[in-house]
Amino acid sequence: MPRRDSTPTKVGSMAETSAIREPSTGVSPSIGRQGPMVVVLLSAWFMAQFDFFVVNVAAPSLQRELGAGPAELQLIVGGYIFAYAGGMITGGRLGDLYGYRRLFVGGMIAFTIASLLCGIAAHPAQLVVARLVQGCTAAMMVPQVLAVITSVFPVETRPRALGWYGAAGGLGSIAGQVLGGLLITADVFGLGWRIIFLINLPVGVVAVVLAVRLLPRLESGHRARLDPLGAIGIAATLALLLVPLVLGHEEGWPAWTWICMVGALPAGAVTIAWQRRLDARGGQPILDVSLFKVGSYVAGIAAAAAFLAYFASFMFTLTLMLQDGFGLSAFHAGLAFAPMGVLFSATALVGSRLVGRYGLRVVVLGALLTVMSLLLLALRLYVADADAGLAWIIVLIGLAGSGNGLVIPHLIGVALVGVRPHQAGVGAGILTTAQQFAGSAGIAVIGTVFFMVVSARPVAADFTRAMTWSLLIDIGLLLVVIALVGYNERVSGRAAAEAARAAGA
Repeated sequence: MPRRDSTPTKVGSMAETSAIREPSTGVSPSIGRQGPMVVVLLSAWFMAQFDFFVVNVAAPSLQRELGAGPAELQLIVGGYIFAYAGGMITGGRLGDLYGYRRLFVGGMIAFTIASLLCGIAAHPAQLVVARLVQGCTAAMMVPQVLAVITSVFPVETRPRALGWYGAAGGLGSIAGQVLGGLLITADVFGLGWRIIFLINLPVGVVAVVLAVRLLPRLESGHRARLDPLGAIGIAATLALLLVPLVLGHEEGWPAWTWICMVGALPAGAVTIAWQRRLDARGGQPILDVSLFKVGSYVAGIAAAAAFLAYFASFMFTLTLMLQDGFGLSAFHAGLAFAPMGVLFSATALVGSRLVGRYGLRVVVLGALLTVMSLLLLALRLYVADADAGLAWIIVLIGLAGSGNGLVIPHLIGVALVGVRPHQAGVGAGILTTAQQFAGSAGIAVIGTVFFMVVSARPVAADFTRAMTWSLLIDIGLLLVVIALVGYNERVSGRAAAEAARAAGA
């Protein structure tokens, strides 16, 4: 008999409900097999995050050796995550249709090939296109990670695997800075910045071989349907906003940039109208519009989007300041992020236990810790200007990493506080897509502010002033996060109290 999962909602696959089966074994994976499976699955998530953030540390090298300008740099960084976000929900639906292992393996192969195209790019435009392809392929493999974990792992071991999922994403982002800097400075085989992409080739090959051997064949209990018009509409709406924001400053804000941004409004309205019509006809829209009637879900999405906009832009602008402003090599700039990575890992690993005990107030405290760190850093840069001192910066961004570790792994849980179980899968999918788009938007908007402050012939003081302005915007975003998570914490508390009263009755 096929095994029916007692928890049918599949967060990673974006499916509302499903019953899955594992024909090969008919049972959950053994304890001994769960560890290797998690490692293989999380390798995809780690690589996807690594390849987003590793380009930050390579930005100066791309400027010098490839001739990339500010707009092209933002497209190289933000274009990847834009394509990644645009394909996430569709990637999950494809997993429902064709099997999670098949999409994971196919996505990993395609991601590896796209990484090769990035590594051999000879012109900034070629690298932009290759990064867009890389983002699309990441969207094929990453949704299958949570789909397999939530579908196969038993309830008692699933939280631990999901905890490692949250930690792996954050570690991938920090490793992109540290390991990326080491690889570029070491100039492995004389490849320079290209090695940060080519390193994916051996990792991808090993991951594919192990995935074929270890991952079970899973089938969805229902037939998911794609919504190509919805996916195109959402991507087009966001592109109409993001592309002008990325290119506008360098192009002098011509008429087309304003036309595109204004055009995003009717494009979004038409997309929402289509989603409502498809839902009324019994279809499967890419957006479950009923979710947006849940106040805590809207607050959770806004909180996650604001945090990712801060986090992505902070890593981008800080790297530029350390290398171009302070004159650090890629390796030494990467090392400056190492304490941040260590402290992030420590708080991420203990954060799940703390949240389980004290609730979302732990996430609020984490965001407050990050705000305090960024405020101190902004004050230090403002007062000391070009003489801010690298040691101070390392200490303060390390403190920010401690706060980030208490926030990032729990952003999905923050949004799903008031969501019904049968909507948790599609709700998490929309949330993840919003996070990635927000990261791209954060780089576009805050990156534009950063480059506007930096003069045509910048000196160190220009970069510290630009970073100070960026930090002030980041602090504003984090204050929004604190307010929204605080709201959801109160919602969660009321729900718990009502459940307790109902149990007592």
